[in-house]
Parts: sequence; structure tokens; C-alpha cells
Amino acid sequence: MSHAASSKSDASTPSGEAYRHPPGFRMRRGRNWFWLGLTYASYYLCRYNLSPVAPELMNDLGLSKSQYGMINSGRDGLYAVGQMINGLFTDRVGGKQAMTIGAISTVVLNLAFGFTTWGSFGLLLPLLIVIRSLDGYMQAFGAPGMIKINTAWFRRQERGAFAGIFGAMINIGHIGAGWLGTVLAKGMAIPLLFFTLTVPALNWRYMFFVPPIVVLVVVFLMNLNVKNHPEEAGYEVPHDDEVEDPKRKEGAAALPGAAPGSQKPEERVRLRDVFRKIASNPIVWIVAGAYFCTGFVRRGVESWCYIYLDEVWHADRTSWLYWMMFMSLPITATVGSLSSGYISDLWFNGRRAPVAAILYLAQLFFTIVAMMLPQGTAGSAAPWIAVSSIIMISMMCNSTHSILGTAAAMDLGGRKMAGCAAGIIDSFQYYGALISGYGLGVVFEAAGVMKKEDGSVVLDPRIWFGSMIPFGLLGAGLMIYLWRKHGTSGTRGT
Repeated sequence: MSHAASSKSDASTPSGEAYRHPPGFRMRRGRNWFWLGLTYASYYLCRYNLSPVAPELMNDLGLSKSQYGMINSGRDGLYAVGQMINGLFTDRVGGKQAMTIGAISTVVLNLAFGFTTWGSFGLLLPLLIVIRSLDGYMQAFGAPGMIKINTAWFRRQERGAFAGIFGAMINIGHIGAGWLGTVLAKGMAIPLLFFTLTVPALNWRYMFFVPPIVVLVVVFLMNLNVKNHPEEAGYEVPHDDEVEDPKRKEGAAALPGAAPGSQKPEERVRLRDVFRKIASNPIVWIVAGAYFCTGFVRRGVESWCYIYLDEVWHADRTSWLYWMMFMSLPITATVGSLSSGYISDLWFNGRRAPVAAILYLAQLFFTIVAMMLPQGTAGSAAPWIAVSSIIMISMMCNSTHSILGTAAAMDLGGRKMAGCAAGIIDSFQYYGALISGYGLGVVFEAAGVMKKEDGSVVLDPRIWFGSMIPFGLLGAGLMIYLWRKHGTSGTRGT
């Protein structure tokens, strides 16, 4: 039996101010979201399980830094391609089904990677690159699947808050992978009531066997608890940005100009219609362009921040600077994701561009502050200001990551086409990430003037911070354009 989502008067208020969810809906949605979020966080156990054991992997297999980088680059590259393709297929097969496909595939491919590392043959490196790259492609079913499901369960004025929670789950998964790597490498003692449970130190290869087991259990429970849309659970949720065409007859296809979600939730849309509708929307490409900028800065901070601490400030893992950075990055990223989502929902009535523009400008400000500091000057406050600035840069770009890659994608695609919109937009983040990794490394080598005793080039902070400035400017410019062009029109995705 279906629950009415709102009264007649409530449904007629476009802003949704009078809207009230039916009894039991929030509890059912919370159950849905919990298992979806846990499933996506478990994806990250299989996504970030390489870097915690990188020293052991490189030492045991005799890999150089560039060879290790090839494994990561292969994964990032096919993840970007997979986002665009798999997002399209997600709209066809359904969000839960897409997440299941991705989860089972990453389980198989992680196990394959782990078993392969025990080999000793000439094609070991190419095989590891192929396996990890395929894993990246299959993991690209995860984000479009979760975004598509939650687009149906969250109204536009609630999606910013959801996007913030989504960002928090990403950080939990990231932290979990690092913690698991430490536990498996060093072991752990767990004091219980009558005895102590001791987990012995294990071979680093177990990082490719334990996470898949976790993913397998979680995805099984997810399938028992998650519904693709509220109607499957007996609820109906009106989406004021997806108005039904009044001329459409019962059982007829939606008109070409109808909103993406105007069909019945169980109806399937042809792939070419989905792609044509999303790809022809210029706002999608503008948001994707801004997200490219976010991807460059976000991955640029993640990839080089600890090298910057080590080579510029000589701060190792035992220093206060290191621990300040290590502890603050995920915490501030989570706070930024949550707060930016709520602000866009409550203060800007579900608009994303104004908040994103402010965030890009703030990111630009902290980047300039960090670049102007006297780098490597001992006995001053400069290192603490530099680390604080990097933390704030990370907070800003993780906030735009949340409201553009998740909330804006949900708004642009609606519940019928959110997978395709999310896939296109998110793929651009990883194209930016590719440049900030290998691309910045090449620039450091080519332009570096400072060298270590072994002849290797020291990271030049002027190049590092300076490279972020154009992307901050471009991201801000694109979002200001959407903000001014669409004003208070309420156009989806702006």
C-alpha cells in the first residue's frame, strides 16, 4: 500500500516549504542510506588498499617509483572512463544493481591482484597494471549507483545535506583503509572482558584479501535492505524539479522536453535518450569543467602534501606538523562537505553554484597565502601557517567535490538520469587528478633547481602552489557565470 507523500496543498508549493514526509518515511530512508553509505565506504577499502602497503610491495616485487605510479595511473585513468560509460548503464539497470556489479567485480579483481603478487614472472608488472586498471573501471559503477538511488529518495532541497554525508562516508572509507593497513602490518591486541584477542601481524598481501571479504558481506546485506526508489518501499515522493507533463496519457512515453524524472520510476529510458538529454545540457559540461579543477587541486594536495612536508620543512612522521596534517585533512574535509551541503540547501534553496563559487574563491585565497610564505625558513611561524593553509585548501576543494559531484549531478539528472550526469561530471575530476599526479611530477623534474644529496629534485613549493591558482580561478569563474546567468531562476544544477 502506497503512502501519500504530501497533501494536495503541499504538493502545489514549488519551494517545498510546506512539505512533510509521511510517517515512517525518514526511518525507511535512513535504513536505505545507511546500507548504501556503508557499501560505498567498503568500496574504498578496496580502492585505497594499495598505498598503505606501497613500501612493502615495491620492495618485495622490485618496483621503482615510476612503475608503482603506473599501477595507480592505470587505475585512475580507467576509473575516469568508467564513470562516463557506467553512469549511462546505471540509468538503465538500476542503482542497486550497478553497485552490486561493481562490488562483486572489485572483490574478484582484488583477490586476483593479491594472488598475482605472489608470482615471479616477466609479465608481472603489466599484469598488475591491467588488473588494477580493470578494478578502477568496475569501481566506477559505485558512485553513479548510489547517487541515482538517493536522487529518488531525496528531494532537491535535501540533496546538499545528503552530498555532505556522502563526502563523510568517503573519508570514513579512506581512513578505514589506512587503519586496516596498519593493523595488518603491525598486528593488534583487543582487550575483552576475560581475555585479550590478539591479531598477529600478517603479510602485506592480506590487504588484497581482507577488504574483499568485508565488501562481499556488506553488499549482500545492502541487497537485503536497499530499495532503488521509494515506490518499491510503498512511498511516493514528489520532486518539484521533475514535474509530470500534464498532456501525457497513461502509459505513454514522456515528451522530449519533459523533465528527466517525469516518467514512472519503474519505467526504463533508452540509453541514447539518456545520453542525448544529459550531454546536450550545457550546464552539465560547465559543472564538469569546474569539477576538473576540483580534481586537480584535490588530488594534488593528496599526492604531494607529505612530500612537501618532508622535503621543504623536513617534517617526518614523528613531527607535530605531520600529525597536524594527517589528523586535520579528513576531519576538515568532512566538516566542509557537511556544512557546504547544508548551506546550499538552507541558505540558497538548493542552489549549488553560489556556494561553489565562494568555495573556489576561498581556496584561491589560501593558495596565495601559502605561496607567499618564506618556504623552508626555520624558527618561524611559516610552517604552521603553510600547513594550516593546505588544510583549508583541502577543506574547500572537498566541499566543492561534495556539492558539485554529488548534489549538482543529482539535480541535473533527476532520478531517471542521475547516473549518467554523475558519471560525466565525476569522470572530469579524475582527468584533473591524472594531470596533478604524473603531470606535476614531470614539471617538478623539469623546472626543479633544488636537489638532494642523491641528485633527486626537491619539490618546489612555488610550482606546487602556483599550479593550483589557475584551477581556482577557472572553477570560480565557471560557478560565478552560472550564478549570475541563472540568478534566482532555480535552474537545475546551478
